[in-house]
Amino acid sequence: MGNITIRELAQRLGLSIATVSKALKDSYEISDATKKKIVSLANELNYSPNPYASSLRKQQSKTIAVVLPEVADSFFSLAINGIQEVALAKGYHVLFYLSHESFELEKKAINHCNNGRVDGVLISVSSETRDTAHISSLRSKNIPVVFFDRELEGYAAPKVVTNDYECGELAAKHLLDKGCRFPVFLSTSDALAICQNRFSGFANEINKIRNEIATYPFIINCSNDKNIYDQIASILEKFPAIDGIVASVEKLAIQTLLVCADQNIPIPDRIKVLAFSTLETAPLLNPSLTTISQPAFDIGKHSAETLITMIEKKKHSITNDYKAVLPSALNIRKSTQ
Repeated sequence: MGNITIRELAQRLGLSIATVSKALKDSYEISDATKKKIVSLANELNYSPNPYASSLRKQQSKTIAVVLPEVADSFFSLAINGIQEVALAKGYHVLFYLSHESFELEKKAINHCNNGRVDGVLISVSSETRDTAHISSLRSKNIPVVFFDRELEGYAAPKVVTNDYECGELAAKHLLDKGCRFPVFLSTSDALAICQNRFSGFANEINKIRNEIATYPFIINCSNDKNIYDQIASILEKFPAIDGIVASVEKLAIQTLLVCADQNIPIPDRIKVLAFSTLETAPLLNPSLTTISQPAFDIGKHSAETLITMIEKKKHSITNDYKAVLPSALNIRKSTQ
């Protein structure tokens, strides 16, 4: 038997199409007995709604786009799961675009979204992104945009992030409390708001004791992805007094651990290491890695809920200054003990 339509389903039941449609959407207007009868026959005949026909009637694609810099980082993997959970529950398809930290690739992805194939865009910007014209082009076509994790600071649009400044302070305070006198902050970008905010918090705490310690470069930019290992090795050789490292992203932490292992630098006795990371294997590393873990799944989930609310409701309370801040958590393990 071919695909049965909602019209045929209604005819077999002797009911109106509207009644069957409402029942399948679990509407309160339809009695439980009628719902049960309709759902039973729909299951028996393997009825499946046509999302494309529905979207055409509503002039919607029922598709959202997610633009993100990478998927190797465990944060983005977990955030994707949160986004997918909401999208599936709401009947949306998801298109994923990877910028690979390239502004040009990010612009191309946004241009693809401009042709009407998506109803809204979730974006975590690349480390190269400075300009906002490509984002503004979406909004000029009434395509809603929500930033998650990595935002464009100063650009008015809904954002779902974590408390990066406070976590930067927390990271510095933890290392100082553990006896570090020369901790440094490793960053991947001098432009990303997320890195700037984490470092600003870190610096604020360090500056409280700057008059007690020797002057040294307490932020180091490791922006070249191809030789992060060599950059960290060079840093530790050039500044042997460094006794604590805060890795602003997961990949910096992994490379730091590799450098220390190869150079027989004991962790935590010689250098203490803390990372912003949601890595599930962090407790299994040797030594286990102290992390500040972002609520990645919840950030993905909340950002998708925010976007779909903007898409579906003509009247909603989400304005361009909307900002949801979900707190991260410090997990103390052996790498800083």
